[in-house]
Amino acid sequence: MQETKRCGGIYDKRMSSGFQIKPKTAIHKSKTSSSPSSSSLDLAIKPQQRPSDKLNPKTIDPFGDHSKAPSAFSAIYSKGGIPCRLVHGSVKHKLQWECLPETLPFDPLLITLAEGLRETKHPYTFVSKEGFKELLLVEDATEKAIPLLPRLIPVLKAALAHSNGEVFERGLNALIQLSAIVGPALNDQLKHLLTSISKRLMDKKFKEQITVALQKLEQYGGKESVGIIKSKIPTYCSISS
Repeated sequence: MQETKRCGGIYDKRMSSGFQIKPKTAIHKSKTSSSPSSSSLDLAIKPQQRPSDKLNPKTIDPFGDHSKAPSAFSAIYSKGGIPCRLVHGSVKHKLQWECLPETLPFDPLLITLAEGLRETKHPYTFVSKEGFKELLLVEDATEKAIPLLPRLIPVLKAALAHSNGEVFERGLNALIQLSAIVGPALNDQLKHLLTSISKRLMDKKFKEQITVALQKLEQYGGKESVGIIKSKIPTYCSISS
């Protein structure tokens, strides 16, 4: 309630300052006199577009206005909602967990990390993919992950359908890691993911990677998974044939 009054006070103050009556002489002067100095000042204040901006539209200006709302994962990470942090090493990076991963609840942490797979900026890309992988390595991961499959699959599907190739690769790797843990329990949800995967088969860059991934899904999903895979990707050759 106090916040409403405070905001109302600020609003009233701004409104009252906007209705100041100027003398007629001042108004007449502003209409008749030209002010080249003010126009030149406007040109100096307004940033001019550089030719490189057209060539690199995604380049981040460190001095620009970053008013765009952060993604859900980056916002949670910035507020300390992800119980791990990136540690920069001389050779490679690693995660440092605030507590043992075995003690952490999978709900909603595993789902949040899966959502982070769609990130395209550092360190969110590394934290999400490495955190997802390491969380699935805990001893009782199977029992914790299976109940979350109905909520995990739409998130992984969004990563697999992403236009960014690196996001697709992270989603594909995460799917293999999940399949290795939950096994045949993934089969009922598998058909929802194969459509996005099949669309990338036409790209030579991903063809071999997808083939290996499908073989892994068959390996972990058992014989039942073969029919599911072939229903969406008829050209798939089973590892048992």
